[in-house]
Amino acid sequence: MGDQAAEEEEQGAAGGRCLSEAQTQVLDRCLHALRHAKNDSQTLAALMLQWMKNLITRLCPASQLDPATMRRVFEAVGPALPARLLVTALRDAGGAGLPPQELLSLGSALLAALSTDPNMAARPQLLATVPLLLGLLADGPGSQQQNRAETGPEARPGGSGGEGDESRRSEVKSLDEAVVADCFQVLTAVLGLLRGPERLLARGAVPALCRAAGQNRCHQRALSLLGCLLSRTREEAWRKHPAELLSLLLRLCSEFCRASDPTRLQMCAQLVRFLPPPEAALQSAELREAVGRVWAALRPTLQAKLTPKQIGPVLVLSACLLDLYGWESVGPARFCCLLVNRACVEVRMGLEEPPGNDPSPELQNTLTGCYRIMEAAMEQACTAGAAGATAPPHCSALSALSLQQSRQVLEVLQEAFSAVIFYLQQVESDRFSDPFVLATFRALCAWLAEETSCLKEEVTALLPFLIGYARRHLQEGAAKPSLSDWTARLSFSEGGGAWTGTGALRYLLPALCHLSAEDAPRKVLLSVDAPALLVDFLIRTWTDLRGRSLTALPRDPSMETACSALLNVMVTEPDSVRNDPCFRTLEVHLSEALPVLMNKPRLLVLAANYCTLGLMIGRLKAPTGGPVDSGQRRFFSVTLRFLRGALRPGSGSGPVQVSSDWEESWDEAAELWRLSLQALGGCVRAQPWLSGLIRDEGWLRHTVGVLTQSGAAPERHSQEALEEALCAVAERCPDCRREVREATRSGGALGRMKRLKAAVGLKD
Repeated sequence: MGDQAAEEEEQGAAGGRCLSEAQTQVLDRCLHALRHAKNDSQTLAALMLQWMKNLITRLCPASQLDPATMRRVFEAVGPALPARLLVTALRDAGGAGLPPQELLSLGSALLAALSTDPNMAARPQLLATVPLLLGLLADGPGSQQQNRAETGPEARPGGSGGEGDESRRSEVKSLDEAVVADCFQVLTAVLGLLRGPERLLARGAVPALCRAAGQNRCHQRALSLLGCLLSRTREEAWRKHPAELLSLLLRLCSEFCRASDPTRLQMCAQLVRFLPPPEAALQSAELREAVGRVWAALRPTLQAKLTPKQIGPVLVLSACLLDLYGWESVGPARFCCLLVNRACVEVRMGLEEPPGNDPSPELQNTLTGCYRIMEAAMEQACTAGAAGATAPPHCSALSALSLQQSRQVLEVLQEAFSAVIFYLQQVESDRFSDPFVLATFRALCAWLAEETSCLKEEVTALLPFLIGYARRHLQEGAAKPSLSDWTARLSFSEGGGAWTGTGALRYLLPALCHLSAEDAPRKVLLSVDAPALLVDFLIRTWTDLRGRSLTALPRDPSMETACSALLNVMVTEPDSVRNDPCFRTLEVHLSEALPVLMNKPRLLVLAANYCTLGLMIGRLKAPTGGPVDSGQRRFFSVTLRFLRGALRPGSGSGPVQVSSDWEESWDEAAELWRLSLQALGGCVRAQPWLSGLIRDEGWLRHTVGVLTQSGAAPERHSQEALEEALCAVAERCPDCRREVREATRSGGALGRMKRLKAAVGLKD
């Protein structure tokens, strides 16, 4: 008998060697389940469960099933079975008669198989298991089991339990690799749903994955999934879970600094995903110190010889770190110059390719990071030369560049932006929705906002493209999904807020403000109907502001910049103002919007812009013999009330004072107010009917009263503007002239205006 048993054992061993490792594992699990079955019902259940798992995971892999078959499996299994299996395993009730590890394995395998179909992944029954799966990964089944054991006797039926209970409990203290993989498969599938990121965020995915990342078994998978989640919900995630994310980020920064050079290169792209929005970063002194250490670890890397694939993630990480704390923590001036130079070299190499050779997606991501480095350098280098070696010690290294270093930085920037212009010259209109084209367009706009004297001919030649690009996006309105997704997922700041159709023009507006003041660029702008584009932008943006807020309208500096560009055209191109119909459209808009702006103190600067634009148009109009348009009369009435509110009498013998309503915005609005008064004088001379309105609205009485009650006039420029308007009124209206003459005899600041005294017939 002994020989026979030995022979059977040898044959069994030989047979076992015919099984693959996976098959052996399946067999062992089946036998394990059968051994622990206490009766025939539990034996049958064990066999059925193992058969079901093998059916889903091996015989009919989910990846090979069509949606209809997957639905059949889902209906046959039942919508609640996978969740019940997980809950039963974690409760450790003992009633199932099966090892909890087997229940966990089968439940997670079923969920993973079903989640491969997006329609199945979106089912409420599957989404309901997300917190359970997150808990398994974050704390392990043993922790959840212990939590349930502490909640009451129902968690531990049968009293203290026996040896079998302890054995079963020990089996689920940790998850095997298959269960971990299945859990991440389900969570990844949910993340890929239309509202998947929001659902994971709402179900506590961020803190759970932060804890899971601290476990060796889940570390890399948890970081990968959390990184993808943060790329879609970064601002909201940091707002809801700042402590957990900061703790994880600080740990990652420490690992980054301790890593070897090859590992550090691989970690650059990973670290980028976990950086917070700039506003969140400013609140953490710990993170500021950690970022300084990351920069120190990056310096030898950037100084080394790197391949294009290696340097890309390093430059993108550098761009993101600059977004957090600027140049303050970067390092010495020489290293700052090196960083800018490497970014500019990458841009030149990536963009100066023959037409048709578009950059790869990987290179596009690198170049977009380089653009941000270049923009940050411009912000500093354009003002650094004057500071030189006398910069205070707390300033960033780049702001303390010597004059020679500043010139070198500007030279390499100019070479890089020459390549940017070359690239944009090749872009056809069918690529206007390409996110990388937008990034390149934005970078050039940032350069032009600071520097318009360099590459002037090339920029002027590119203006038709720039205007056409901005017009296309403005007319299309809301962005296409590709652009919306791209701007939402950017690791570094793109100005904040959701992308809309006005975004491209907003980037271009500061440059248009500069270029419209120069003769050659302005002629090109007129040839491509740039004023009509600006008017369209003002109307659309105003309509959007009114639609979003019925009470406190937010200030939009872009509207003020658009007004400045239009004002440049009005001052230098009167014929265009007279003949271009877009200025008639603008007049209508001004007459409708200005009465609303009158009661919005936060929008006083925009109101001053609107007043100035309307008056500049009015001064160019020919006199009309017929009745005055109601919209035009309304505009001038509101304008006169607005302008007279700027000044108040000085105390005693003091000079005229700025009113309290205007005081906060006076630095920005003063020049517009003066220009409005000068234009008002031109309007009075062009349209005689205005002199009567000026008396009726009380502007003349108020202005004369303020000047006679004050001991001194305002500063010289304001006095000249007031005198210009008063002289025009006195020249065109006999009644006004008499009123001014009488007031001038009373003395005060009014009596010191020599030109006005001559206009009303008084000797100096």
